Amino acid sequence: MSKPPVYQNYILLPKLGVRFPDNYPDSDVQHTYARLTTRTHLDDVLAGCLTDRAVVLDMIGCSGAKLVRLSAEELPDLRAQLPGLRIIPEVFYYPQRWQQEVRSKPRPLAGQPRTGLKLVLREGRSSKPIIGATVMAFTNFDEREGEHSISDNQGVVRFRSIGNRPIEQLYIYPKVGYWTFWRQNLTLDNEAVISLVPVRLTYQDAQRFFYPPAPEDHPNGRGVKVGVIDTGSGPHPDLVLAGGTCTVTGDDPTDFADIDEHGTHVAGIIAARGVSPTGLKGICPNVDLYTYRVFGRNVRGASNFAIIKAIEQAVTDGCDLINISMGGGPTDDAIEDAISYAHDNGAVCFVATGNDGRKPVSFPASFSLSLAVGAMGRRGTFPSNTTDSPNIQPPFGTDRKNFVAAFSNIGPEVDFIAPGVGIVSTVPGGYAPLSGTSMACPMATGAAARHLSVRTDILNMPRNTARAEAIVHMLAEQVQPMGFGPTIEGTGMLFV
Repeated sequence: MSKPPVYQNYILLPKLGVRFPDNYPDSDVQHTYARLTTRTHLDDVLAGCLTDRAVVLDMIGCSGAKLVRLSAEELPDLRAQLPGLRIIPEVFYYPQRWQQEVRSKPRPLAGQPRTGLKLVLREGRSSKPIIGATVMAFTNFDEREGEHSISDNQGVVRFRSIGNRPIEQLYIYPKVGYWTFWRQNLTLDNEAVISLVPVRLTYQDAQRFFYPPAPEDHPNGRGVKVGVIDTGSGPHPDLVLAGGTCTVTGDDPTDFADIDEHGTHVAGIIAARGVSPTGLKGICPNVDLYTYRVFGRNVRGASNFAIIKAIEQAVTDGCDLINISMGGGPTDDAIEDAISYAHDNGAVCFVATGNDGRKPVSFPASFSLSLAVGAMGRRGTFPSNTTDSPNIQPPFGTDRKNFVAAFSNIGPEVDFIAPGVGIVSTVPGGYAPLSGTSMACPMATGAAARHLSVRTDILNMPRNTARAEAIVHMLAEQVQPMGFGPTIEGTGMLFV
């Protein structure tokens, strides 16, 4: 019995770029391509042997990219009928937030006697319970042996099998309003109480250390449009959005609220407008902030189609800087063409280098027209017993309190380094510290926006390649090396 065909999504693109140019020579292929509209069955437009399951799922205008579903067996037929088009598989990219222990949960202790253990999580010295925190207890960290649990409404964490065992490493990730917790080589008594440190908005984290507020007479981002391509943004009282859209196929385009916390955190680093001591300010709160949700609900990755659709929309909305705190997928022609399209239209894309532990820079940061941003940290800007403590590793900077985050990817493609360890920013429902090259990337974007807001000569240039190059040249004048070396920090950190 033959196996049923496996259907997959593919992106159709012109031979060059993300859309047919207006002056493209008239051709049958272009006319046929224009007829491929959303929900069209390919066999209704194309001659051949395509099944009725081969369909157009989404599109970026008549002349732009098309997302289609068909089987691998049908690909030769499609190529034959649309010669000169590129057919690119749909692939996915991921937020570059550092929570490795949560993504790689402990393996149960197979075949060993089970002894339960109960912990209690409290806020500081109070009796207030910490609800919904993820707790990871490793009895053998290298072998990933241990157990994970989540605190209940009384702040109680119940383990089934790790009682009376030494704990090599303990990680606690609360949801909102608290610092994480990390300890190693400890023995936990049953019903032991662990106190978590609440986030104080007056605390000087690495963002506040390196990027203090601008003087009152500074434009502080005014006149600059910044696009954040992420999990959505807000709602949050510290964030004011100038616009946005959702580019996830099948979702409501007007629903760009955050489906996670990542995008709100990224947006807050750039442009939060809160007032101390009850709110937070971003690096350049006066920018016009646009958000583009490219992640669907209950889906880990963002499709390359959603990302290129978001980049094109950011260009249409007039964004000057575009923040992409994502990576971890394969090299992709579609995203390269979209970043090139932004560059050709006077916008610059900042991209996180990735969190793979000093491995090579991930895509799309590795693309030559991206501005790739790695992460550093500074001792004393986060509590000593948080999950960020293991990220303090050499090399250290000219100032020995500065370090390269252990998770940050490195290589010759790196353009800048920025603070990305223990960064307090906005999340739905409050404030939280997060770490990752995802946090470093908007640091650089925000610093660039602050500089660009005083350069009306560049802002007023025609939106073309020369404008994008002028932005990059301007940034080169604002960089200071931190002492880590070029394959780690590129040219250094953007100071303001």
